[in-house]
Amino acid sequence: MSAYLQKVQQLEQSVKANGNAWNAISAEYATRMQLQNRFNSGLDIAQYTADIMRRDMAEYDADSASYTQSLGCWHGFIGQQKLIAIKKHFGSTKKRYLYLSGWMIAALRSEFGPQPDQSMHEKTAVPALIEELYTFLKQADARELGGLFRELDAARAADQQSKVTEILAKIDNFETHVVPIIADIDAGFGNAEATYLLAKKMIEAGACAIQIENQVSDEKQCGHQDGKVTVPHADFLAKINAVRYAFLELGIENGIIVARTDSLGAGLTKQIAVTNEPGDLGDLYNSFLDGDYIQSADDIQNGDVVVKANGKLLKPKRLPSGLFQFKAGSGVDRVVLDCITSLQHGADLLWIETEKPHVGQIAEMVDRIRAVVPNAKLVYNNSPSFNWTLNFRQQVFDAWAAEGKDVSAYDRAKLMSVDYDSTALALEADERIRTFQADGSKRAGIFHHLITLPTYHTAALSTDNLAKEYFGEAGMLGYVKGVQRQEIRQGIACVKHQNMSGSDIGDDHKEYFAGEAALKAAGKDNTMNQF
Repeated sequence: MSAYLQKVQQLEQSVKANGNAWNAISAEYATRMQLQNRFNSGLDIAQYTADIMRRDMAEYDADSASYTQSLGCWHGFIGQQKLIAIKKHFGSTKKRYLYLSGWMIAALRSEFGPQPDQSMHEKTAVPALIEELYTFLKQADARELGGLFRELDAARAADQQSKVTEILAKIDNFETHVVPIIADIDAGFGNAEATYLLAKKMIEAGACAIQIENQVSDEKQCGHQDGKVTVPHADFLAKINAVRYAFLELGIENGIIVARTDSLGAGLTKQIAVTNEPGDLGDLYNSFLDGDYIQSADDIQNGDVVVKANGKLLKPKRLPSGLFQFKAGSGVDRVVLDCITSLQHGADLLWIETEKPHVGQIAEMVDRIRAVVPNAKLVYNNSPSFNWTLNFRQQVFDAWAAEGKDVSAYDRAKLMSVDYDSTALALEADERIRTFQADGSKRAGIFHHLITLPTYHTAALSTDNLAKEYFGEAGMLGYVKGVQRQEIRQGIACVKHQNMSGSDIGDDHKEYFAGEAALKAAGKDNTMNQF
């Protein structure tokens, strides 16, 4: 007997036990509602998805081809459509996650209106979006299962027993749309206590993986902009501890912490680290400070700061802003130290923010990290802030030039030009872009590839195309040809927008609650029947 029918039988016993008072209750309908609401709380989701991520991490350790991917989504509907599309095209959501971008919350979800990625938006918007995403994913479950239940009823009515068996198997083996979310907590939105409080809210909403960066919270900048300021390791580790305590308090003992370092592009620090002895973390952090070694107090001016580093007196260079500057060219060494330190103090995954997508550059740093922590793994930002076309064409140009190939037909500075699109160089660059994720996972320890802002860009692009056609000569044909006709022919679920919004689920419930007296929306006059 199928698991579905077994559950119906179990509930029938409960219904019968309550006598005539429950005569109107159908055990099968109640079973359907239970299956359509698999997760009763955000913590249920956090535990379920943490288990998925831990399993995926172990599989990646065994085989680097088993990397994972996600796209950033700024609204529950966008996340829902992404997962529906994945199930439609690939039959499974395995190794596909969601990414929650602080940038997109700032730009699209703040009550203040569009904000730069500087942690100026309401931090409550972060757990609110996590909850919203999972609400829409659970609704996708309910919608798809509802369709299977209606197919089951129709097959029974037609006495098609083989079809009934087939549908019952689909119900028993149903794969949820709920997948892990890697959620951005920026630099922690304040001190370690503030980080802990927000992390709790994010976990309670369903987050199993929290990404935190080593920038100064009140100086936070987008990872691909200038002016980034890092904090000493002790400050960052306190926030990693805060997130871990939040996971443990809520019972998610295998929650995942992603430690992000912005040191490659950050040339500044707000404070000099506390150090107690030569070679400790504070001393190592301070060893990267740019400054001048001095011989005596005569070399100290009013307001100067002096530290002992490398057995000498160092006068760090302080900017008019009060910030201190790191030595030029020290970024890679600081990244490596950041990553090793984070993994040795409770982080599970790393995020290295880079200025370009270059497998060799990433691998150079990861090799040094893995010499100390062999199973170090990255979450990598396949960022829209990179000009992927130009970067990879220039990478091919440089590789060819190093190999002695003739590159005289190409202007390296103008390789973005459409004039090069069909050239051998452009085709090789495109192939490198296509395989970047597989190459990065094999060579540079990248466990998870994400694109932070893809649906921001797709929304802008599709809206631009529709506006150009609809408000131009095409008129209504601009919508019909460019949107609706494509939805129908490509099997896009939301072409039946009433169904997607839950109308059929509502009809099911009306029948459950009121029986034959139910006034349902899906009758013969429903224009959705045209699709």
